[in-house]
Amino acid sequence: MKVTRDQVARNRQNILASAARLFRNRGFGAVSLADVMKDAGLTHGAFYGHFQSREDLMAQAIFHSAGQQKEYIAESIADNFRKYLSIAHVENRTDGCLFAALAGDTSPQSAETRHEMTDRLRYTIDQLVGLTAVAGLPTRSTAIATFSTLVGALVLARLVDDPEFAEEILSANRETL
Repeated sequence: MKVTRDQVARNRQNILASAARLFRNRGFGAVSLADVMKDAGLTHGAFYGHFQSREDLMAQAIFHSAGQQKEYIAESIADNFRKYLSIAHVENRTDGCLFAALAGDTSPQSAETRHEMTDRLRYTIDQLVGLTAVAGLPTRSTAIATFSTLVGALVLARLVDDPEFAEEILSANRETL
């Protein structure tokens, strides 16, 4: 049976959504193409009809993930920080921050993957510059330091095995920001 163009496009989006979730949840190295295709409900053989390589998929999944994160931008910068620095976000690695999930896993990856992550980070910093300017903190330097604080706090809160300590890390950073 011939697959329609619409179905091809839906299949591609399903693959990207699956890859984005799996990569954020388990890291690049722990996810095989077979895992991605199974999660997307497709056969492994269909992969190369959509992507040139695993590295191509990784880069496009980063772009896909970053596009999904726009929904995290709240009404105010304070609301945005509260949502980001929450136990709910700590526990939701699969749909959470791309950078907190994959920063440590990106440096040994291909130039294509690192370039896409760099582009997404630049875009995120630019968005944060706009949000911080509204809050009276208009410098790019402030936005970079703020985002570094957010990501670092989330990474540390995910690292610890003590929920009270995780909340203490988040709370201290919410207060500081």
